[in-house]
Amino acid sequence: MHVLATIAAIVALPGFTTVTTEPSGGRLLEGRFPGTARPGYVYLPPAFDPAQRYPVVYLLHGMPGSPAEFPVGTRLGTFADTAIAAGTLRPFIGVMPAAGTSPRYDGEWAGEWEIALVDDVLPWVDTSLPTIASPAGRVIAGLSAGGYGAFDIALRHPTIFGAVESWSGYFTPLHDGPFKHADASTLAANDPALLAQREAQQLRHAGVRFFVSTGPAHSHWIPRCASQRFAAELRRLGLRSTYRAYRDRVGE
Repeated sequence: MHVLATIAAIVALPGFTTVTTEPSGGRLLEGRFPGTARPGYVYLPPAFDPAQRYPVVYLLHGMPGSPAEFPVGTRLGTFADTAIAAGTLRPFIGVMPAAGTSPRYDGEWAGEWEIALVDDVLPWVDTSLPTIASPAGRVIAGLSAGGYGAFDIALRHPTIFGAVESWSGYFTPLHDGPFKHADASTLAANDPALLAQREAQQLRHAGVRFFVSTGPAHSHWIPRCASQRFAAELRRLGLRSTYRAYRDRVGE
């Protein structure tokens, strides 16, 4: 009974409710993370066991937008459940917080939203769930503005994440959100190319892995060549990196 009670307590995270049960028994929970202003999601894998320790994938949405782009737009839960059940994907916990005060927020994962993720969300996740609470157990990834945010946050905090991914992201801070009136020093402190150069030795030593992809095209602000150039810079710095260019349309 004690084990069953513990499982029930963890699956029912404080402030979160189950909104979907996935095909193989994984669960999608919705609620508001500490430090954030609107709801986000947690994905728990099939046969979730609080006696085990799970890696955590932090997923940052694009702007303007919502964390719903992952469970709805990519069908994250269905894909993960199927792959985990088939043994082709390691069971993991997915964490999908929100930036901004509404889906109309058209800024960046920076400023107060970076602080919320690093100082509030991440410690809460490690306290509330059975995670691998080390860089080896943490991945941060994002789409578009979320891709920029994933790299900016990970490179500004190089001891937190063991893997970093950008999906059709960009690598230069835009003059919006917290950077709208930013000075040159603030922009430089949030420039992934400069941060990668500064932290390259530590990142190499830690074996941090990087994944950069581009396509399908979705914004004129994000040229394909930017991802290719940034991936080449990571390789030049001797960092463990993978680059993928995907087609704009199926069949191309």
